[in-house]
Parts: sequence; structure tokens; C-alpha cells
Amino acid sequence: MVLSARATDKGVNRATAALFEIADTPAKMAALGEAGLIPFIASIGLFRTKAKNVIALSRLLVERHGGEVPLEREALQALPGVGRKTASVVLNELGVEPAIAVDTHVFRVSHRLDLSQASAPERVERDLMTKVPAQYLTRAHHWLILHGRYTCAARRPKCQACRVADLCPSRAIYTGA
Repeated sequence: MVLSARATDKGVNRATAALFEIADTPAKMAALGEAGLIPFIASIGLFRTKAKNVIALSRLLVERHGGEVPLEREALQALPGVGRKTASVVLNELGVEPAIAVDTHVFRVSHRLDLSQASAPERVERDLMTKVPAQYLTRAHHWLILHGRYTCAARRPKCQACRVADLCPSRAIYTGA
């Protein structure tokens, strides 16, 4: 997750395939060091900063958490390179805590559908957590991301193919309807 900021999933997956074959634990990752990690992730944006963070967080996982990823938000966010969005994804995907990780797609779709008009991702998250029914909380951010990537795109939303166009207050802006 730390590697995915400002990078595509496809690019991260391509870069990490060989990496995870040789460094599949925090101890092995820490042993690589920044210089050893950089060749694997050089194709990912901000790779030097990410290498520094990955090595530092790997060391902390070994030293403070016995090589295990902590399952408390505060402990996760204390790791280098781990912010609220990354912690939310980890906790949500592992079934620890329902969360909606707000990325650029979730932010855009939430505004276009008038689910939130907040200017900060944390506030958009708070708005969504109160509006999304509890049974959908663990999947909502996936649905919003996919909708934002493939239908409600930033530059040219595909309103004619949108399944919620009739509910969308922004539709008229993009279709003239």
C-alpha cells in the first residue's frame, strides 16, 4: 500500500512481482536496505521516498511488532509512509474495521453525487461513513473507485452509461440534460 500512492495498481504490481519473491517478510525487506530496494521500485513514482519509508517501516515492524502488521489504526498510522487512507484500506480489507478510503476517485464521485461537498478527504470519509448503509461499508470504497475510474471519469464522465445517472445532480453539467 505504501508503494501505491500516486501510482497505478498495474505499475505497482509489475514492479513488486520480483521484489516479493525475494523479500516477502518485513525482516527480508529491511535487510535489502534502500539501495537494494530501489532497483525493484524505480519504475514507480516517488521511488526514493517510498524506498526510505518501506525500509523504515519494515524495521519498525520487526522491532516493535514482531514482524507483524499492527491491526490498530494508531499503530498503523505511526509507520512511515502510512496515512489515514492506507490504514483504512488495511483495516477494511482485513475485516478489522469498516472504512472508506478516500482517494481521488472516491473524492470526485462523492462530490458529483452530492454525497459530500467537504474539501478534505477525512471529512469526505466522515460524510460517507454516515450515509452508506452499514452492510455496504466494507465494499463502498471499491465501488466508488471503480465507478470513478471507468464511468465517472475525471475529464469525460460516461453519463450515458452510468447506472445512477438519474440520481446524479451533476449529470446536467456533463450532458446538458
